[in-house]
Amino acid sequence: MKKVNSVEEYIEEHVQFSDALTLLRDIINTTELEESIKWNAPVYAYESKNVIGLGAFKHHFGIWFFNGVFLKDEKNLLESAQEKTKGLRQMRFKSLHDIDKNSVLAYVKEAIENQKLGKEIKSSKTTKKDIVIPEELQKHLKGHTALFDAFKLLTPSKQREYCEYISEAKRDDTKLSRLEKITPMIVQGVGLNDKYKNC
Repeated sequence: MKKVNSVEEYIEEHVQFSDALTLLRDIINTTELEESIKWNAPVYAYESKNVIGLGAFKHHFGIWFFNGVFLKDEKNLLESAQEKTKGLRQMRFKSLHDIDKNSVLAYVKEAIENQKLGKEIKSSKTTKKDIVIPEELQKHLKGHTALFDAFKLLTPSKQREYCEYISEAKRDDTKLSRLEKITPMIVQGVGLNDKYKNC
């Protein structure tokens, strides 16, 4: 996706959901949250702390609650983004008609209150010792001296991303294809998720 410079531009990029995204944006903008673009998508913050974000994909759109794990979710509207996400929750929709304005506003207001109370997942600072290199990656690195040297030059967070990427693959052929994919990236000194971080 090309870089977007405004929320309006982001909404225009997702024409199939533009009315729905505009409605969600209008609901959010009735609150005290500050609107900006981060990671190429609309993000809403309270005192510079990210509270929620808007996201649109091919078949759905929704609101990301950065610390959604603390929401009561009495209406059972939230789901985990991925198994490994600790705090992030999403409220997912498929059409404009799925949006209950009152419920959305109630969840957004609760998220703001939680932020004011300081309820947030603290990122656990890990050290280089905490990086567990999966066996397949170890063998691959040992077999390629230049690759091993390049891997050692990566920051601990980038090393960790690659290790998790390989260890999360369940099948051997998936691990193999992932190793092939990341080899040139490691040599270039880039992280697995850099393209998303630079948006």
